[in-house]
Amino acid sequence: MTDRELNRRLKNAIEHAAPNDPEGVLARCGAGKGNVIDMKKAIVNTENKPVRRRWTRSLIAACLALVLLAGGGGLFYQRAYAVASVISLDVNPSIELTVNRSEKVLTCSGLNEEGRAVLADMGDGADLKGAKLDVAVNAIVGALVRYGYLDQLDSAILISVEDADAARGARLQQELVASVDGVLQTAANQVAVLSQSVAADKTLDARAQQNSISTGKASLVEQVISLNGDLTFEDLAALSVEELRDLIRIGAPAMPIGRDAALQAVLDFAGLTRESVPYADVDPELDERTPCYEVELVIDGQEQDFGVDAFTGEVIRGVNAPSVTDPGPALPQADTPAITEDEAAAIAWANAGVAENASTVVKQDWDDGQLLWDVWFLEGGYEYEYEIDAATGAIVSYDREPGSRTVTSVTAPVSPGPAADSGGSTASSPAADSSAASGDVGAEAAKAAALGHAGLSESQVSRLKCKQDFDDGRLEYEVEFSADGYEYEYTIDAATGSILDHERDWDD
Repeated sequence: MTDRELNRRLKNAIEHAAPNDPEGVLARCGAGKGNVIDMKKAIVNTENKPVRRRWTRSLIAACLALVLLAGGGGLFYQRAYAVASVISLDVNPSIELTVNRSEKVLTCSGLNEEGRAVLADMGDGADLKGAKLDVAVNAIVGALVRYGYLDQLDSAILISVEDADAARGARLQQELVASVDGVLQTAANQVAVLSQSVAADKTLDARAQQNSISTGKASLVEQVISLNGDLTFEDLAALSVEELRDLIRIGAPAMPIGRDAALQAVLDFAGLTRESVPYADVDPELDERTPCYEVELVIDGQEQDFGVDAFTGEVIRGVNAPSVTDPGPALPQADTPAITEDEAAAIAWANAGVAENASTVVKQDWDDGQLLWDVWFLEGGYEYEYEIDAATGAIVSYDREPGSRTVTSVTAPVSPGPAADSGGSTASSPAADSSAASGDVGAEAAKAAALGHAGLSESQVSRLKCKQDFDDGRLEYEVEFSADGYEYEYTIDAATGSILDHERDWDD
């Protein structure tokens, strides 16, 4: 029953409950002035016509109708309009939805400026009212991808569910994670989908509201503060979910400078202004061995990469921009590469045994005095990363790992054969290696081998990573994790599962 139908029925019931005879009512009131009226007699017409009795019956019927409407209609209203769950989606934009027991959206709103911008083409969220929750969430995630909030390889989105019914909340949490994960597998790159249940907390709600974030993100901020009480809620609230997640991973040793400050540090270092740079992107990598922000700029038509220490703001990696007059700390100057961007991409495609790939991203990098082309693309559910020598076209390094969060094992890529580089040397194909072709134990087995050797279980370690590599004609797994103040690194033979190399160092 719609609101309009409910109002119409109430109106009809009221209209039929009283006769439309104001003059008669007034006349009867006048006649009875100063007299005691016997109500039993009053309801009997002297002409023996049951008019007033009919009116009484109508009144009783109307009252019953109102009672029924108040009961059934009230129950309907409760089901249709009462908030059963509060769902929030956080990246840096914070967006909150309220839903009823039928999982229909009641309200959808952006809690901060970025969140409101994402919802702008959806009527500021009004267009999603009445939609099923999963449909609305998928629409919002699609918008987050289009706006570039989930285009990094290690981006993170947080789904928070607040529901007094714990079982329903847990079910919604599980279903939304699966739904969002499905969207991101086809729309973005290895985005981490985080989820949590949030209990009602007036104090936390108030702090979230004061900082224009969701209660779910506020809960994540509180987790960081529990690791380092010197950090402030207000400063942490300005960070993205990815930054907060990484801070939790590394124990929140200090307050990071943030994306904006990292970008400004690079611009100052390069002697540039934000207006003079047509493209800039900042990716936090706080859980790396040296926590940093990776900053990518387009300078004079070329992409340049920089690294900024996440806690000091010092530029620790990069290539000087041509327009820099006083660049500060000396970094190597880029030479004109002999291998073009297109040629570097073609070398990577040929080595991987794939046709031209539309998802390919190519950018320049400088590593230990060597000018490189970094080539990245997705193909067949895998993510490929190459470093190509910009002077010779030789493949310096190669990585291939699952490009979907649901893939747990991988096989060597099929290649038509070795691809010749422009320097005359031959780049070997992963599929050409006999050990790789003979089998692949899979990422899970590689992790198990490393953990078993270290005498640890997966629940005892943090920052567990496993990626596929190709080195000296052999397919391998690189496994890293931290535990008890140590950092462990293992190299596992992908064909046999045997440990090729391992290290244990202090985790600083």
